[in-house]
Order: sequence, then structure tokens, then C-alpha cells
Amino acid sequence: MVRRPRFEGQVVVITGAGSGIGEAMAVAFASEGATVVVVDRDDASAYRVAGEIVASGGAAHAESADVSLANDVRRVIDGTVARYGKLDVLCNNAGIGVAATCHETSEADWDLTMAIDLKGVFLGCKYAIPHMISQGRGVICNTSSVAGQVGVLNRAAYCSAKAGVLGLTKSIAIDYAAHNIRCNALLPGTVDSPWIGKILAQQADPVGERARMEARQPIGRMGRPEEIAAAALYLCSDEGSYATGTGLVIDGGLTAR
Repeated sequence: MVRRPRFEGQVVVITGAGSGIGEAMAVAFASEGATVVVVDRDDASAYRVAGEIVASGGAAHAESADVSLANDVRRVIDGTVARYGKLDVLCNNAGIGVAATCHETSEADWDLTMAIDLKGVFLGCKYAIPHMISQGRGVICNTSSVAGQVGVLNRAAYCSAKAGVLGLTKSIAIDYAAHNIRCNALLPGTVDSPWIGKILAQQADPVGERARMEARQPIGRMGRPEEIAAAALYLCSDEGSYATGTGLVIDGGLTAR
């Protein structure tokens, strides 16, 4: 018996989908039959990912947007519904990170981190939820982090923003359960992504720092973007229909100690 793709006929919007975890999500949802709206502030990356999906036989559309700007987010969400007639799944994945302790964090870096990592999630939910209410269903998946659950060295702004994402996720789950809208969060540990690459490039000993990053997970390695994307598929599919308001930790045992 041939298995039906889990997201056949569904429309999925993914922010920060031009690289890393977001790109892996876009490819994964498309492979399961979804029409994917690939959103990234780097328009070249968004069009590259969408183009690769289409070239491989999937359905995708690229949008350039800054998730910290209300007009950009509203344009993407409303435009998706106008184009496809609905919005089944929203993955608020776009995020940045600043490596600094509290007193070393500049006000500008704090504001930028909050604007993208937390306000961007809020705006995505704000403009998607009315459409989901109208259609009688919807699923939201927000990318938080284990850094929003436990303290991580030298990540003051990032920890704060990701904790906010987890709190917002729980609030939305409670407020909109009666509208058949589910909202969950992914809490990845250290994932081998372009952001990690940038952090390593700034280190005096990139090789040694990579080894330290890998060693802090009990399983001895960093996660892969595809592993986080697989979790997103579960939370957003019918298989995860009883899950809402949860934070799914995927961290190689980092927080198990």
C-alpha cells in the first residue's frame, strides 16, 4: 500500500527558510506533498531553496521579508492566503544570535535579537491566526531553543528571546485551542548550521571550539538540520494532533544532565 504524503494539498509558510533548519524544513514539508512558501530576508537564498524544491518535483514559492517588520509579515501571510486560498501550517523559524553576556550586550544587539527572534514570531502568529480561525483549523510551529529553557553561557539576549517564544507558544495554545488551532515549539540544542559556522569563524581556535561544542552533548555531536525538520513534521501533522502548547526538546541529551 502506497503511503499518502502527510501534507498533500496543504500550504505551509516557513520563515528563515533560506538556510539551516528552515531550509531543511522547507525541503521536508515539500517532500511530504506541501506547497511551501519559502520566506527569508535574503531573497537570493529564498529563491534558491524554492527553485531547488521545484526542480526536484515539489511545489514552492519564494518571498523576501524581514520578520521584524509588520508590513512584511502581513504581506507574506495575506499574500499566501490570496494566492492559495488558505494557510494550513506556519513555521516561525527565523532567528539570529548574539554571543555576549548581559553587560557586554549592546542595546542595539538586544533590540535586534528581540525584534527578529521574538517579535517576528509574534507577528507571524498575529497575522496567521485570523485566517486559521476563519478556515476552522491551523497549526503553528515556533522555533525556540533549549537556551529558552536553561541558561547557556554567553547568550543573554538569545536565551531571553527564546524563553519568550516558549511562553508565547503556550499562551497561543491555550487561547486558540477552541478554534482548532494547535501551537507548539521546537527546542533544538546545538545544531550544525550557518549560524554555528559564523560563531566558529570568530574564534581563535575554530577546530577546538567545534570539538567543545560537540562534546557538550552526551551523544558527542551536534544535531543536523534535518533532524529538527523531522520533528517539525511530526508536530504539524495529524500524527501530532494531540500535541499543543508543548516544547519538544531535541538536544542530544544536553539538558538531560
